[in-house]
Amino acid sequence: MTSQVPDPLDQLTIDDVRAAQARIEGAVVRTPMLKSQTLSDIAGAEIWLKFENLQFTAAYKERGALNALLLLSEERRARGVIAASAGNHSQGLSYHGARLGVPVTIVMPKTTPAVKVMQTESVGGNVVLEGQTFDEAYAHARALEKERGLTFVHPFDDPDVAAGAGTVALEMLEEQPDLDCLVVPIGGGGLMSGMATVARALNPQMRIVGVEAALYPSMHHALAGLEMPEGGDTLAEGIAVKEPGRFTRAIIKERVDEILLVEEPDLESAVALLLQIEKTVVEGAGAAGLAAVLANKDKFAGKKIGLPLCGGNIDSRLLATVLLRNLAREGRLARLRIALKDQPGSLHKVVSLFERHNVNIIEVYHQRVFTKLPAKGLITDIECEARNKSQVDALIADMRGAGYDVHPVELA
Repeated sequence: MTSQVPDPLDQLTIDDVRAAQARIEGAVVRTPMLKSQTLSDIAGAEIWLKFENLQFTAAYKERGALNALLLLSEERRARGVIAASAGNHSQGLSYHGARLGVPVTIVMPKTTPAVKVMQTESVGGNVVLEGQTFDEAYAHARALEKERGLTFVHPFDDPDVAAGAGTVALEMLEEQPDLDCLVVPIGGGGLMSGMATVARALNPQMRIVGVEAALYPSMHHALAGLEMPEGGDTLAEGIAVKEPGRFTRAIIKERVDEILLVEEPDLESAVALLLQIEKTVVEGAGAAGLAAVLANKDKFAGKKIGLPLCGGNIDSRLLATVLLRNLAREGRLARLRIALKDQPGSLHKVVSLFERHNVNIIEVYHQRVFTKLPAKGLITDIECEARNKSQVDALIADMRGAGYDVHPVELA
């Protein structure tokens, strides 16, 4: 007699999510859900934000990790658990494992930034560095699982983990049951699987939209039968998954209406807007939902939309770069490239035009060698800040009227 393979749809129901909610209650933060009036005005829709970046480890991943830990037998807890992760799952599992007295081993690639290793160790995880890629680290973790008798806790492709993640949607719909739409980031698909399961059960008419970085459209391509992409450097590394989960794939295929892809400039703008408007730090993956809404305003116009800000772990230097690049896109920062004669007074004359337009000069760079100008010419790059793009445009027009060859240096 052959055994039947369980239907993934039967392995994750709203009852599983409700049981997870009761199980983890009090051990994770019930994060606030607030309407953003300013973002609503910008989007032309009613935007409700779920601040999962305010969890202790700054990400929703705690919910699924804790639910999986609490479902283990005493024997399995005593032996310990293992995972392969260089992201938020490693911290969530390590933190709650240490709190419950469960030994946690996290295998990371040797290329993992030191700050992520230290963050995981600081909340109780034992980090093992192995391999140059995630796939190599994952393979080593599965080998250690068998060798040491540990329990592997998958970051997303696990019904118990997805059920824990789904508690985000339970909380959102308890506070705002009349949401028209949920817009949820997708990496491996654990968060979306859990949230879509809740939404479909409580409000079958609700539109459920997934979001992936355009550089990593793995779930989108898997469901569409397209070839998997190569990937690249994305700001949304938390959802940069080359191969989505098989369990989560089945759930998402059945319960999600569509998956949108967002480009890097949209992710950067969303991170910057959340900091500037909501005064909250969100990583690229956490801002993906907002990025999708703002890049597809017609699709969401007039809707009441729930957006989980699923994580806030972003490198401070990277965040600074994102903010400065966003100022440049808005025209508040600019770099002007000007051809000058290499003689006394040339720079002074140019600077006087900046003063006339009340544009502040930040940095000045001279280039005499690597140019196509004659030997007595030079290129000067001047970085400046202004109130808006119109102020910079007026300065450029005035400079050209005075005979200067000047061009703004655009962002790539």
